[in-house]
Amino acid sequence: MSSQATPIPMSARKSGPLKGTAAVPGDKSISHRALIFGAMAVGETRISGLLEGEDVLDTAKAMQALGASVVRSGAGEWVVNGVGVGGFTEPENVIDCGNSGTGVRLIMGAVATYDFCTTFTGDGSLRKRPMARVTDPLALFGTRSVGRSGGRLPLTLIGAAEPVPVEYETPVPSAQVKSAVLLAGLNAPGQTVVIEKEMTRDHTERMLKGFGAEITTETTPEGYHKITLTGRPELTPQEVAVPRDPSSAAFPVCAALIIEGSDIIVPGVSQNSTRNGLYTTLVEMGAQIEFQNEREEGGEPVADLRVRASKLKGIEVPPERAASMIDEYPILSVVAAYAEGTTVMRGVKELRVKESDRIDAMARGLEACGVQIEEDEDTLIVHGLGPNGVKGGATCVTHLDHRIAMSFLILGMASQEPVAVDDGAPIATSFPIFENLMTGLGADVTRDN
Repeated sequence: MSSQATPIPMSARKSGPLKGTAAVPGDKSISHRALIFGAMAVGETRISGLLEGEDVLDTAKAMQALGASVVRSGAGEWVVNGVGVGGFTEPENVIDCGNSGTGVRLIMGAVATYDFCTTFTGDGSLRKRPMARVTDPLALFGTRSVGRSGGRLPLTLIGAAEPVPVEYETPVPSAQVKSAVLLAGLNAPGQTVVIEKEMTRDHTERMLKGFGAEITTETTPEGYHKITLTGRPELTPQEVAVPRDPSSAAFPVCAALIIEGSDIIVPGVSQNSTRNGLYTTLVEMGAQIEFQNEREEGGEPVADLRVRASKLKGIEVPPERAASMIDEYPILSVVAAYAEGTTVMRGVKELRVKESDRIDAMARGLEACGVQIEEDEDTLIVHGLGPNGVKGGATCVTHLDHRIAMSFLILGMASQEPVAVDDGAPIATSFPIFENLMTGLGADVTRDN
């Protein structure tokens, strides 16, 4: 399936109990970074468990365009022969990042301090997303950019010929912005500093340290998170084992919680504290989730999850938790629809500038399925209908957004009437095995064309 191909209408119907093991794909965030850091190391980096969705494959093509050798050696197994920090060469063609906001923003950072031009584009969804949040801090290094209004793609980045190190305080919690600045700082002299008021996912810091960069983190007297990177290191190639993606795992986990009689295992899921806000929230709602065999893989904490159908209650999700679960609010809103009582999600305005306006997309689709919703710029409130309480029966608009598509299909697996989505094709960007995995557990999901 392709986010740029012919639409694939899909439907989900009330399913029997889900049973079995849900081996979800590798973590998307870590997969992107493994390819990029491998390309910036000197020598051969071997990656196992790489997510082979369209987003990550587009990043692999970009690293090839910048001069690195990137070769698939088996299922999820990739070998990257890097060119070292400072070794990228000007790409001959436009770099197409498809649907991936993470990919395009990280790659922009990676090339920002090279004395050449790089032009970026993407699919219809990505071309609507704001890039000024990255190009503005990159300009502090001496980088220039020319794009459409609002800094949207297609956009050409003119790298800094003589980059300077910067100190930057992120105005909104964003791991993509933080990572873009740190990646730019790799090829700048001196120390680049990023300060976050709220800590975001720390995969970039962990992986940079693993590749041998000199990077430190500390808490300031104000309670902020301060990261300091020393530029122009020689990165050492690594063996990277990518843990399974907690954002992808969210879909079978949440399906099992709302489908009566379900009992599944989801092995090897990342439990990084900057990514596990959804799981903390689900447990607070009454979810029966056991975290088994806790261990470390590839520098990341992981666990096997046993998930059973649960009686859930609505809660108020603390706004400070948003950074650790920003991609999971769409599927959380589905769970909230099947909970008893009201679930309040505040501090979620970042959802409005994702692949789609996810607050609006979920609100309209849930309303069409009989769920009462309230929203404002920064808040989504779902009035739960309890087990078996969602009517369904609607066709929901996905806006080329993979998480919206999967969330409404999960909704339909427990609703009274089927729920359809206008286009399931974008699911391939992050979870290409979603359909087969869910039907293998016992879900009733079909393509309608």
